[in-house]
Amino acid sequence: MGSVADDSEEVSTVGEASRMVWEESKRLWGIGTPIAIATLSMYAVSSVTTIFVGHLGNLPLAAASIGLSVFATFALGFLLGMGSALETLCGQAFGAGQVAMLGVYLQRSWIVLIGAALLMVPFYVFAEPLLLALGQDPEVAREAARFALYILPGAFSFAVNFPTAKFLQAQSKVLVLAWIGIAGLCFHVAVTYVLVTVLGWGSAGAALAYDLSLWAIALGQAAYIIGWCKDGWRGWSMAAFNDMWAFVRLSLESAVMLCLEIWYLGMITVLTGDLQDAQIAVDSLGVCMNINGWEGMIFIGLNAAISVRVSNELGSGRPRAAMHAVIVVIGESLLIGLLCMALVLIFRDNFASIYTSDVELRQAVSKIAGLLGLTMVLNSVQPVLSGWPLEEDGKALLHTSTLAATTFSGCHWDISSATSSTMELGDLGWHALRGCTSDIDFARHSVENRLERRGGASFKPCPKVGWHRSNQTSPGRELDHISICLSPPLFFNIVRLCTDHTIYHGNSSSINRVW
Repeated sequence: MGSVADDSEEVSTVGEASRMVWEESKRLWGIGTPIAIATLSMYAVSSVTTIFVGHLGNLPLAAASIGLSVFATFALGFLLGMGSALETLCGQAFGAGQVAMLGVYLQRSWIVLIGAALLMVPFYVFAEPLLLALGQDPEVAREAARFALYILPGAFSFAVNFPTAKFLQAQSKVLVLAWIGIAGLCFHVAVTYVLVTVLGWGSAGAALAYDLSLWAIALGQAAYIIGWCKDGWRGWSMAAFNDMWAFVRLSLESAVMLCLEIWYLGMITVLTGDLQDAQIAVDSLGVCMNINGWEGMIFIGLNAAISVRVSNELGSGRPRAAMHAVIVVIGESLLIGLLCMALVLIFRDNFASIYTSDVELRQAVSKIAGLLGLTMVLNSVQPVLSGWPLEEDGKALLHTSTLAATTFSGCHWDISSATSSTMELGDLGWHALRGCTSDIDFARHSVENRLERRGGASFKPCPKVGWHRSNQTSPGRELDHISICLSPPLFFNIVRLCTDHTIYHGNSSSINRVW
């Protein structure tokens, strides 16, 4: 354990600030780059599918946009949230030196997530009546329902992919995730080209390539664990069926808040089908959300990086170094958001041509490009602040604020509908109000408190001393030490940053709260 004397030096000159930013940037990007590459590759599988389908026509593009942004997002949000519980459990076991438990937790998570995936099957099977009930255009609903059935096998790949990724991240084996992701993306581009362009299988071929690529990535990660992670993987074990209900409850708790935020993104896409020109509305919003998602994948890497950096520095008694990391990551995230906005505005008349050759659709996308750029700036800071480790006594405020944001989302749908229909702003109205709710970024991989993951210890509130270190050595008691941090709204994060002047110092037994 470090001490305050070992903390980073105060920054008082421009030269010192430059050196601090450079050194901290190297640490942040060293951690975040492999994770960002892996998530970008995963996201690119969906994006490449959209690009290929978009050149088949407006109706196939609308169907694919709904299939991927509604049904695939539904599966992703639910299973990603359910799988997030594994991150804390594996990190705690790894930090406590009980590496053999990682394989047991992994198998238990596979069982739970595959069961959860089975529960989602009716949602795909009855896609068409669901879309029609939500006001979607009948022709678009029929094609989207067919595409949703095509990509159903891909949803089951998430049940394998997410636990294996958490297993590897808990041990800082993130580079292999990047390489597998890149290989999977290259495989997807080749297979999609063959099935769609060469064989002419259309949307069905694109969906088949999507399923094959997701399964290739998931099985690649599983094969690496089984073949090269002998310490954590000791073979199949019946112990995976022990304490199953406790694991399910923990997984559900992890999933609830994330699902509330991710699912309503898909609802926006569905409700655009109630506008006059449903195909153009759905297509233009789908293109913009796809572009916004590319930016969001970068922040997933920074999210993980800042969580690790702050956790490590606070755990070492280096509060100033932790604050330096927070300042640098906020500044760099904002710069990335501004850069993305500038690129969108510069190429507002051209970037839609990647997805479609339809002139009317490209004009519709160009019309809302300014709001897309604004949304990208607003959504640049929230994801990385979500990675900032959250104390236990803030959990209630976190859940309340997230639920309030989701409640606002319900009002947002009504206001957007009025703005789009009554004021005749169409898709512009939807995207304008989407930009107001900056907590809903594609950075859906927000994380729980990673203090357990780095060193097997957690921080708990103490009535007399602000915080104390709890030397947790038994992964069997993980429920006592879990602090879920599931993408709180941007407003809540800013309030935390401005009001939580908590600086930590101390020795190996305590960390005191001071100004």
